[in-house]
Amino acid sequence: MTTTFLGIGTNIGSRSDNMQAALGRLSAQVYITSVSPVYETQPMYVYDQPSFLNMAVRGDTDLTPYQLLAFTKGIERKLGRKPSTRFGPRLIDIDILLYGSETMQSPDLFIPHPGMQERAFVLRPLADIAPTWVHHISGLTISEMLDALPDEQGSVVEVAHLRLGVNVVLK
Repeated sequence: MTTTFLGIGTNIGSRSDNMQAALGRLSAQVYITSVSPVYETQPMYVYDQPSFLNMAVRGDTDLTPYQLLAFTKGIERKLGRKPSTRFGPRLIDIDILLYGSETMQSPDLFIPHPGMQERAFVLRPLADIAPTWVHHISGLTISEMLDALPDEQGSVVEVAHLRLGVNVVLK
């Protein structure tokens, strides 16, 4: 089995239900070992849209990186995600952030996830579940990458703890 870290985000519909549904479906192929708190974050790149809920998940899987990508994209489709504007609103988004010590660059899949080092909405929840995990390209830990972000990166506010099988109650 390979340890993988996934990022989950949503900003339309019932955001907490979207996250819960994604976690439930992920567990069919990913043995989830850690789930971060849920954070409310302001959108990046395209600002005229609702705030996001974001979280990170650590799990073990027997799927290859491409199988995991197909699996997560299938979950997104089954939950109702439709093609839309890049960085625009989305019902659910499941990204492969890290996959063991793999490094990949293809038209469909980049591992580690490109741009994660500049995104507080990725690093803050990831630091909760893997603060000392070393990014195998930068050589920095997740916590060091988070600490290196500029203050103007945007607000990331913890709103809930989400556990499998338990409904999310936002504060």
